[in-house]
Amino acid sequence: MEAISSAWASLVERHPSHSIEFYGTLLVQLLFFWVPSAIYIALDALFPAFSSAHKLQPPPKQPTAAEVRHCLSVTLRNQLIVAAIAFVPYYYPHLLPSPIRVDPSLPSLTEFLAHFAACCAIREVLFYYSHRLFHVPALYRAVHKVHHRFTAPVALASQYAHPVEHIIANMLPLAVPPALVGAHVVTGWVFLAFMLAETATVHSGFDFFGGLAAMHDEHHRRFNINFGGFGVLDWVHGTDGRVEKGKKGE
Repeated sequence: MEAISSAWASLVERHPSHSIEFYGTLLVQLLFFWVPSAIYIALDALFPAFSSAHKLQPPPKQPTAAEVRHCLSVTLRNQLIVAAIAFVPYYYPHLLPSPIRVDPSLPSLTEFLAHFAACCAIREVLFYYSHRLFHVPALYRAVHKVHHRFTAPVALASQYAHPVEHIIANMLPLAVPPALVGAHVVTGWVFLAFMLAETATVHSGFDFFGGLAAMHDEHHRRFNINFGGFGVLDWVHGTDGRVEKGKKGE
């Protein structure tokens, strides 16, 4: 741990904080969104029998190769939009200083756990209510219907969305929590990594990890249930639809 702390302190000493935050965030996005998404999608081609055995919805509902390629292009576009927004504080760090701390010392375990838990809670609130807002009929037709094109989602579909929705419901619930709590950049990266891997998994269309994707898969199938990530606010508001045994994929 001492070697890691020393290496981190050296990194902070040698590079501007806004560069560390910007490029580190891009690396997290690559490792924890693109890599898991590629693995999930590749299962169909590499291990078709295994993939078919674990699909939540039947073959007729699965997206075609052309639809997956289209999903890839839209996801890339959305990520480029976010990168363009992030370039503003990168190029003008003195005008728009980041609230994220890039300290030469790593956060203590107590601070890390407290801030990580707070970030998860804030993200759940922001995501649940923004998601429900986009299900208001007018906004659904104009914006959120794009995301629901995939009734049997694949991992990349987690960021397949109208640009307005991607910024409000995808980007802000991940960017705002670390900023609100004044988290260390490493805590922010761990939080981002966890959420990116989680959203790729819940959109994967597979029943791995104890059926982690099943609840959100039901949202894509039925539209009016399971709006949140962890299910707490769905329970509070009575939108926690359950997957009935024997009904999967019907």
